[in-house]
Amino acid sequence: MVQRRDPSALRWLIGVELRNYRVRAGRTSAAAAKEIGCSPGKITHLENGRYFPQPQEIAGLLEFYGAPHWDVERLSSLAARADHKTWWAPWVDVLPDWLRTFVGLEGIAESEFIYIPLVLPGLLQTEDYAAALTATSERVRPDHNERVVSFRMARQRRLSSDAPLGLTAVVEESALDRPIGGPEVMRRQMEHLVELSSMDNVDIRVLPTSVGPHVALGGRFTVLHFSDAQSIGYVEIQDGAVYVQDQDQVAGYIRSSERLLSVALSPEDSVAAIKARTVT
Repeated sequence: MVQRRDPSALRWLIGVELRNYRVRAGRTSAAAAKEIGCSPGKITHLENGRYFPQPQEIAGLLEFYGAPHWDVERLSSLAARADHKTWWAPWVDVLPDWLRTFVGLEGIAESEFIYIPLVLPGLLQTEDYAAALTATSERVRPDHNERVVSFRMARQRRLSSDAPLGLTAVVEESALDRPIGGPEVMRRQMEHLVELSSMDNVDIRVLPTSVGPHVALGGRFTVLHFSDAQSIGYVEIQDGAVYVQDQDQVAGYIRSSERLLSVALSPEDSVAAIKARTVT
């Protein structure tokens, strides 16, 4: 079984919700600190994910903020499931700080939607395709190429674990035709996509170029969904990433994902489009 617990990701998720509830309730950090008998600084650290709150601290804060009983139980339960192992620790030297939070969150997510316009998403790449991409990436040091590819392959093992990640990926048709690593690498990559599409938890949709303008022309985005926490949006930029925590904004990304799926090919037609590119 692939274990993907990450205490830093759990701290971050809980901190986001604690801050959101405090702000909505109109409570100050000082008032919250007084309620549970700690310093205002600790409240700030809890909300930033630097400290792991105890279940009783979460319950005390959420009750003070007037949160519904089921949310108190939900977040207290999330804190109680903390694990001291970080699954991506073997690759810590090749992961930038802004990416570590994402891979931790992805490891504990229930499902993920991803749209990347120019190349295939990392969760769908073969080893050779990934190696060809990292070899030309300015983000990856030449001496880190092999380890970055190794990490990408490790991420993918979550798809076939005992608790598999539900993945929905919208792939631009042009990404299927962009030559990465040569004809043979691309043929094997297309075969790999067909194999992944046969898995119950993986839904790969091809977005035809003929669709023209669509809601995601602004660029790539990801939405992570959790069984016991609110959904999070994620947008990569040139030298970092933006984590979308505001639930109104997250809802906007979810609507965009639904609109992309509405204009993409069906699962069956998407597989047919991919298979057509395995013929050499």
